[in-house]
Amino acid sequence: MGNYDQFLSTKSLVVEDAGFDTGSLPDFLYPFQEECVRFAIKKGRAALFEDCGLGKTPQQLVWAQRVSEYTGKPVLILAPLAVNQQTCREGCKFKIPVRMCRSQSDVGDGINIANYEMLDHFIPYGFGGIVLDESSILKNFNGVRRQEITEFANHIAYRLACTATPAPNDLIEIVNHAEFLSVLSPKEVMALFFRQDGNTTHKWRIKGHAESDFWAWLASWSRAVRMPSDMGYPNNGFVLPPLNVYQHTVDGHIEDGFLFPIEAQTLQDRNQARIESISERVRVAADLVNHSNDPWIVWCDRNAESEMLANSIPDAVEVKGSDDMEHKADAIVGFSDGQYRVLVTKPSIAGFGMNWQHCSNVVFVGLSDSFEKYYQAVRRCWRFGQKNPVNVHVIVANTEGAVVSNIERKERNANEMITKLVAHMGRHYSHTRNDSRYDGSVDMQLPTWMEE
Repeated sequence: MGNYDQFLSTKSLVVEDAGFDTGSLPDFLYPFQEECVRFAIKKGRAALFEDCGLGKTPQQLVWAQRVSEYTGKPVLILAPLAVNQQTCREGCKFKIPVRMCRSQSDVGDGINIANYEMLDHFIPYGFGGIVLDESSILKNFNGVRRQEITEFANHIAYRLACTATPAPNDLIEIVNHAEFLSVLSPKEVMALFFRQDGNTTHKWRIKGHAESDFWAWLASWSRAVRMPSDMGYPNNGFVLPPLNVYQHTVDGHIEDGFLFPIEAQTLQDRNQARIESISERVRVAADLVNHSNDPWIVWCDRNAESEMLANSIPDAVEVKGSDDMEHKADAIVGFSDGQYRVLVTKPSIAGFGMNWQHCSNVVFVGLSDSFEKYYQAVRRCWRFGQKNPVNVHVIVANTEGAVVSNIERKERNANEMITKLVAHMGRHYSHTRNDSRYDGSVDMQLPTWMEE
C-alpha cells in the first residue's frame, strides 16, 4: 500500500511548500491579508491575485521584510514607473523601510525597490527574495525582456508575484506567472491542462477531464481574492462606490458616394476611423475636463491624441513614452499629490500600480481592443478606498465599429471566469474550508433517529 501511495504522490501536481513558517505578523494587516501573507511565506514562491485596493503593497512589504530577516539577505521589488515612490511612502506609513535603487551599488540591507526597466543594472546573486509588483505587466514586455526577468529570478530562492485577479482563461498570464515561479514551463502547462480551441494556435481552453486538476494546481501556488468575503471574512471597509460609464459618440468620416458613415469591420478600418476622428474626440474630452475643477485622468493610445489633448487642456501635464524617467516620475507623482489637476497619458505608461483615489473622473479618448488596459486604467481610481462615485467617459466615433461592445463582452467574460476562479479557490482558504478528514480508527456513530 505504501508503494502505491508513493506512486500516486509522484503524479500529484500540487506544488510543495518551499518557504518557512513565520511568527506573529503586524497588526495593521487585515485578517484576510495576514492569511495571504502566511500562505506566500510558507509557499516560498507564490502569486497573490488580489483586486485593486485590497492592500497588496503592505502584504508584499511584510513578505519582503520577513524573507530578508530569514535569509539575512536583501530583497528586491520590481515595480512599474513611479510606483517606487508610492511604495516607499507606504513603507514609511507602516514603519517598514524601503530603499529606492537605480543600480546594484544602491542596494543595501532589507527591502530595495527599482523600476522594471532598470533590471539590467542589478545582479541576482545575493538577493534573498524578489517581488514583482503589478506582475501582469509582464504581458506588456516583449519575449526577450520577459525572459530576462524570469532568468534573473531563477537565481533567487524566494519569489512573490502580485497583481489584480487575472482572467483564468488568459493562458499567457497564467503561464508567465508559473514560469516566473518555476512551477511549470509553458510547454508543460499547455500539455497538461489545455488544448487548442479549433484550428488556431492562439486560442486555448482547459481540457474537460483536467479542469479540477488545473484549479487544484493553481490553488497550490496562488491565491485569488476580489473581496475579503471570498475568503470568509467581512467586507468592512472594502465596498466599492458606484461606477458610472458614459459613452460619447462623435461623427466619423463619410466615404464618397455614401449618405451615412460606414462602420469599421477590420482592425485596420478601426485604426483609420480613429485617426479620422481625432479632432472631434479631443474636442469632446477637452470640453468635459475644462468645464470642471476636479482632478481628471485622460487616457489615450496615440501620440497625436496626447499632444492635441495637452494643448487643449491648459492645466494638464502630459506623459509620453519618449519622456525621460525624471519627467515621467515627476508628473505622475505630482498628479498623485495634487500638484497637477489633469494627467494626460497612455494606459501602457501609467495604467498599472498607481493609487489615485483622490480622482473620480476618467475619460478615454477612444478605446483599444484590450480589456485589460481598460480595466487597469479604470481601477487606478475605482478601487477600495475611493469615497466618491467614479465617472468614466468613453469617446468613440460612430465609424469605429464594435470596439465598445468588444470591451463589454470581454468584461462579462472576465467577470464570469474570475467568479469561477474564486469559487474554486474558496475551498483552499483556511478561514472557509472544512479540514475534517476520514479517520478509520474512530467508531461510527449513528444519529439518534436511526438508533430509535
